Amino acid sequence: MVNLDLTGKKALVMGVANKRSLGWAIASELIDAGAELAFTYQGERLKGTLEKLTADLPNCRLYDCDVTDDAQIAAVFDDLGQHWDGIDALVHAIAFAPREALDGRYVDTTRSDWLTALEISAFSLVAVARAAEPLFNEGAGVVTLTYHASEKVVPKYNVMAIAKSALEGSVRYLAYELGAKGVRVNAISAGPMRTIAARSIPGFTEMYKAFERSAPLRRNVTHEDVGKLGLFLLSPWSASTTGEVVYTDSGYNVMGMHLVEE
Repeated sequence: MVNLDLTGKKALVMGVANKRSLGWAIASELIDAGAELAFTYQGERLKGTLEKLTADLPNCRLYDCDVTDDAQIAAVFDDLGQHWDGIDALVHAIAFAPREALDGRYVDTTRSDWLTALEISAFSLVAVARAAEPLFNEGAGVVTLTYHASEKVVPKYNVMAIAKSALEGSVRYLAYELGAKGVRVNAISAGPMRTIAARSIPGFTEMYKAFERSAPLRRNVTHEDVGKLGLFLLSPWSASTTGEVVYTDSGYNVMGMHLVEE
């Protein structure tokens, strides 16, 4: 088996909260492939966790970055521009919706909660891509994370589903506009994953069990599944793949009816 070698490549991973984060799953594969990494986090609360995760990584750079603040985003890329000769990979693993927007009915979503979810979960990709554009090397890859609720109703996913729809639309437009420089932009759509973010979704445990019963492969998705797909999409092995939502969900998205076997 031929392994990917990304020695000398530079990758920025945004949104790692802990070792169960999907951003960390992708980062781990990039590390194993030899890439040099930098990370962003939001606030001191997450800094310590990220420092522990990256303690053994050579030349690793950490940045506090609130993606609702354009000045903070600019500061990250200004500093990277001074220390790196460009960016080869960017992982956008950022999403948030207020808990109350997930507890009730979608029709009762407040204007404030709707705007917050869309700004952090979808617009942040646009803001980050704009700031990163001058630093992207030829053939660079961008990966973000979405979910099937962008296309089909998943009760209680509510405004986050709308944010994921906007995120997927942004992937297509960014792929078109950044493609002239050879920069590729794709989204990974995984099945339900056991992450901190998932805990905020009412009924997640039942959703997780139902997914395993209904998916053609009869199993849930692992962090390694997501990590390896992320590595592929950020590497030269996917040189002609851009603007896509790539599923790694054990085939769940192909099902039109979910039967419960006795």
